[in-house]
Amino acid sequence: MKCARLTISDRASAGVYEDLSGPAIQAEIDRLFEGPLEWRAAVIPDEQERIAAELARCADREECWLVLTTGGTGPAPRDVTPEATRQILDRELPGIAEAMRAVSFAKTPTAILSRAVAGTRGRSLVINLPGNPRAIGECLPPLASAIAEAIFHLRNVRVRLKRR
Repeated sequence: MKCARLTISDRASAGVYEDLSGPAIQAEIDRLFEGPLEWRAAVIPDEQERIAAELARCADREECWLVLTTGGTGPAPRDVTPEATRQILDRELPGIAEAMRAVSFAKTPTAILSRAVAGTRGRSLVINLPGNPRAIGECLPPLASAIAEAIFHLRNVRVRLKRR
């Protein structure tokens, strides 16, 4: 399964601090799904056109089955990941983002401020995840079966979940 993880952060892309969220995504997906998994990674600033271009590149040219973003989904003016994602999606899958907000809200009441979206572009599944490594670890496990099912519908390939 070919996967991409995109960290959306002005400060991480400028080297002000280390990207911890992107590696957290990769570790969690590696823990949830059987391999082989092939990864693409990028850290980019909160710029809508750059985010949209990178999402489209991962889906179209790189042919990633799963494209996961972290960061840029809050209410701040520079948080434009949902807008960039909607710009490139063919179809939204609102249940994915709703499920993440529900899971996160139980632990962090401010999680409902997330504007994350999810959907498909061609044969790729695109999901905006929270920008916090702990929240990524809370959100991804409940989505694993839905991710596997979506990939089956998009690619006609069964990805297998690891037994836990």
